[in-house]
Amino acid sequence: IPESGHKYYLQFSTEDYRTGEDAGNCLATVLYPKKKSPPVVSIKCSHTKDKKEIQEEDNRIYQRIRHQSKPITGNNIPDSYGNIEPALEPVWALAVAGSSSIMWEKSTETLGYFLAQVKSVRQWIRKDDFVEFDYTVLLHEIPTQEIISCHMRLAWLPGHPLKVKHFCAAQSHGEEEGSGAESGSAAGPAAEKGAHF
Repeated sequence: IPESGHKYYLQFSTEDYRTGEDAGNCLATVLYPKKKSPPVVSIKCSHTKDKKEIQEEDNRIYQRIRHQSKPITGNNIPDSYGNIEPALEPVWALAVAGSSSIMWEKSTETLGYFLAQVKSVRQWIRKDDFVEFDYTVLLHEIPTQEIISCHMRLAWLPGHPLKVKHFCAAQSHGEEEGSGAESGSAAGPAAEKGAHF
């Protein structure tokens, strides 16, 4: 599109990241603006799970986190063999969701990212109902093959958008990038203010 950038039309299928089951099909348009800014995404998906099923799954994960006897901590998730301890699956699930907002913000037409590993995670105890975690995540940059380290602070309560703040050290480019005070969700970023954010 002259003066604006390149627009792409995509049709793709999705799968449950844990089970590999079909999760539905999506149609999307993605505009990469000429100026350096995140892509503009419009997406419509048909889901194989209904909303009630998704909410129940969210609540199961949330209750597992809330009923821990002490704050959750962990390192190297998954381990060098690709294994994730069952007790750490909920924090991995949140890392996948939270890091997707970082990848959305950092991606360009020529650079893409995926979550390689949670280097470390520590839970913060809050007085409200949100669960909050500090992560150090490693993102694999394609095609450069660089590993980018990002600090991510994440807060979540089922039924609310995921709140994510991040700070990344881009080793290959000698620059540092951060997120400011935005929050993100599968529906896209939305400015929200919370007690700890």
